[in-house]
Amino acid sequence: MTIYEPQKRISERALTVWKISASLHSLLIWILAGGLIAITILFDWPGWVIAASVAAAALYSFLFIFVMPALRWKRWRYEVREQEIELQYGVFIIKRTLIPMIRVQHVDTQQGPLLRKYRLSTVTVSTAATVHEIPALDMEEAEALRTSISRLARVADEDV
Repeated sequence: MTIYEPQKRISERALTVWKISASLHSLLIWILAGGLIAITILFDWPGWVIAASVAAAALYSFLFIFVMPALRWKRWRYEVREQEIELQYGVFIIKRTLIPMIRVQHVDTQQGPLLRKYRLSTVTVSTAATVHEIPALDMEEAEALRTSISRLARVADEDV
């Protein structure tokens, strides 16, 4: 039996947005490491605490700015079919979700300042149980997808 994974990918510009976001988070880690270094100097703690703080902050920065966005983008795929929406995402654990069109209550697009700067939008698909997101799509693609899912959901609702 062959397993078919969804074929559509999110925008490659998602990498840039995720790297910028991770850099901002990483800045907080460096501030915490700096505070720990200052306390180490102030209270005359062992020097390895400074080395460990710098190493931990550097490792965190490397992983979350360079490694994780690339893995996340590589895994993110989606497909919209007549009867369902299929999502595939994850880094180490790959999650595949099928959303029946009949369960779709409404579809939105959203964008924060970073997404707007890079002309990207996130499509959110709401069901009674949860909200699913397809992140970082080109604005035109996101709008077309929102319209398409909305139309397919109405057709699925009318068929019941």
